[in-house]
Order: sequence, then structure tokens, then C-alpha cells
Amino acid sequence: MGEKKQIFDEWSDKYEKWFKTPLGQIVRETELNLLMESLNPQAGETILDAGCGTGIFTTDFLAKSPKIVGMDISSSMLEVAAYKTRGNDFLPVKGNILDLPFLDNYFDKVISNTAIEFIADGGKAVSELFRVLKPGGTLVIATLNRLSPWAGERTDRAKRGETDLYDKAYFRSPEELLALAPVPGQFKTVVHFFKDEDPEKAKVIEKEGIKSNLDTGAFLVAKWVKPQ
Repeated sequence: MGEKKQIFDEWSDKYEKWFKTPLGQIVRETELNLLMESLNPQAGETILDAGCGTGIFTTDFLAKSPKIVGMDISSSMLEVAAYKTRGNDFLPVKGNILDLPFLDNYFDKVISNTAIEFIADGGKAVSELFRVLKPGGTLVIATLNRLSPWAGERTDRAKRGETDLYDKAYFRSPEELLALAPVPGQFKTVVHFFKDEDPEKAKVIEKEGIKSNLDTGAFLVAKWVKPQ
């Protein structure tokens, strides 16, 4: 993971800047709405944000007053997340999803956003996330949907040597993501427009995609509850 960690370190600034573009802001709002609906963070809960990155969504979770442990493999991204969440109940921890440095049945809820696509053994990653989750707790995993044109575009760019971030990415469909868990779950997708879409047109496309309950949105979110 050393080479991949270095890539993540170098991408921390690009990651932040893209979400500030007109289309990036729409994507962020759309993804956040689904994440908040799925995770439903509550005051007093202890939540693991596994692969928290720069804390682009962590700050919104903290607004609901839970305690959050933000874990990431990238020191650079963790530093940004720690700065953005200063004054909140946030603990940054450097670690790997495949070998979580936490006790069994510790967290009330666990979320992992756009991290599993960089892990070949998705089943092991999901198993680890379930391990640290309390019985009855909620696990939420978000990833780039293999059925979306966004995934195809990133794969093509990697093949052309235009980016080193997605050269070994593992994009999964909704069914493939759900199959990684030992219990049945549910999923939703959003971001039904493409990356170069006009922002105003993107809003119209997104509204229709959500209304039609399409499974091809770029942002795929799966949710499970750990058995009691």
C-alpha cells in the first residue's frame, strides 16, 4: 500500500479543489444528502469514518454531534481533516481498513466513503468494518458505481496513463457490493449526470434519475444492519 498511500497524499489538494467547482458543489450536495439519509448520525453516537480522506463529509456528520474517529491511510489527508474538524469531537487515526486498529463491537455506526474501490479484497474489508461495529449498528459503504459512465471514464483514463489514482481500482455494481457482506442490505445511487454536464442541466437530470430510482448513478451507497 506504500505506492497507493503516496498517490493519496498527492491527491489531497486536488480532491478538495474539485468539490469547490460549480459541478463539484452539486455532486457534493447530492452525495451528502444520500450519506446523511443512510448514516443518520445522532448526538452521542461513536462513529468510525473509515477512509475519511480530507473530511469533506466528516464535518457534516459532526454537525449532528456524534463522536467520530476518522481513519485514513494518508497522513496528508488526515492533517487536512483534523484542521477542518478542530473544535469538534474528532479523533484522527492513521490506519488500514484491512486491519482496523479497533476492538470488536466498538462503534455504534461505521461509514466508509469511496475507499473500497482501492481494495482488491472487498470481502475482507467489509468483514473488518462489520467486526468493529456493535450488534444492531449500521454500516454504510459508498463507492463509484461500475454501472455508471463515471467508472468507465476513470478506467479509460488510467489505461491511457492520464491518471495513476485509478490504475488498479476495483469498481463494483450494486449487486457486487451487496454480495461482499454476510447479511442482506439495501442500496441507492445518485449522480446520474456526467462529469462535464452543464450544472443547471445536471440538476434536472439528477431529479429525474432519483425519481426513476435508477441503479446506474455514479455514487453508490449500500447499507446494512449488523445482526443482534
